[in-house]
Amino acid sequence: MLSFSKYVLALTIYTATKVPSVVDLHSLQHRLPDVLRKTDLHKLHSDLMSRLPSSPSKWHVMELLYNCLPERFSHANSTDMCVLHSVKEDLANMIAPLIFRPITRWPFYAFLGGAMFCLLASSTCHLLSCHSERVSYIMLRLDYAGIAALISTSFYPPVYYSFMCDPFFCNLYLGFITILGISTVLVSLLPVFQSPEFRVVRASLFFGMGFSGAAPILHKLIIFWDQPEALHTTGYEVLMGLLYGLGALVYATRIPERWMPGKFDIAGHSHQLFHVLVVAGAFTHYRAGLVYLKWRDIEGC
Repeated sequence: MLSFSKYVLALTIYTATKVPSVVDLHSLQHRLPDVLRKTDLHKLHSDLMSRLPSSPSKWHVMELLYNCLPERFSHANSTDMCVLHSVKEDLANMIAPLIFRPITRWPFYAFLGGAMFCLLASSTCHLLSCHSERVSYIMLRLDYAGIAALISTSFYPPVYYSFMCDPFFCNLYLGFITILGISTVLVSLLPVFQSPEFRVVRASLFFGMGFSGAAPILHKLIIFWDQPEALHTTGYEVLMGLLYGLGALVYATRIPERWMPGKFDIAGHSHQLFHVLVVAGAFTHYRAGLVYLKWRDIEGC
């Protein structure tokens, strides 16, 4: 009896061998019924599974795909070989999660929740802060809490997926950033911490959150220096930090309105640029999260 995952693997590989060009890939779903009628799936399954080891890895799947897919398409098609390579890799990455059990998604969702809360809090602040001095004060505190939530939850995916096989460091890093994040949110919201004497404390907490990600990222690079996914995600994380840092710099220095007062009162002023850079940084981190999920779904521990 065919297991579901191996059945899908066999069926997908067989169907892929019948696809004459990249352009026809979108018609794959319409060809499945015809393939099912004309194919002895049990014979196909036996042939393919005889070429897979008992515990197939991503690379076994990739090798099988490369052997099964034709080395080039019809001459009428001008598809480049690099496109063909990409198609094969994408097929392997789609099939592999059917064989391996997907990992938990909660760290990724925690980041998405933190990002959405931050942007929602900021939008609410801009919408309602003009109501009164009291409402403006509350909205500003909420805005700071949203920033703290975004920064702290941003470290959940890289920390969890980098150290999911090492519970000690995973819990250590996650616990540290969680405590910092909760402390910063409370300091941002509670009126007792809004007096001038706590200004250094507030700034130190935000600064500490921002730099608390350096240790797990460096640790990840030391452990997985030979893994391309580690370098790929680190590149995204460095870009995210640069975007956030540039946004903070633009916001603090009031560029460009400080150079031409009155010219950017409606559009193009520093606060708008700051928000654009924050969204760009969050999207960059989202892309890094997708790499983490793909990596751990396929490789596991």
